[in-house]
Amino acid sequence: MSTKPEIHMPTPEEDAALTTAALSDEDNPPLTDAELATVAKRRRGRPAAAVKNIPISLRVEPAVLAAFQGSGAGWQTRMNEALREWAQDHELLPADA
Repeated sequence: MSTKPEIHMPTPEEDAALTTAALSDEDNPPLTDAELATVAKRRRGRPAAAVKNIPISLRVEPAVLAAFQGSGAGWQTRMNEALREWAQDHELLPADA
């Protein structure tokens, strides 16, 4: 015995009745082709960044990692900022980079 729900495909008459009912709903009009195209392009999640960070594997002392993680959410960004500041102070990066 299958536990999958059975899928009911409407007959052409049922489909026509459903379409007519949907089109007559003033509170929820169907999307136009332009709106559908916009929705189809929309992606979920955070917008793409202008500059993508590169994932790496980095070995750090447990105390250093614990200190950054203990500072709360955004610890990876703060660690990147600390590395950037060090690189700028040692003239490995331009000051405006």
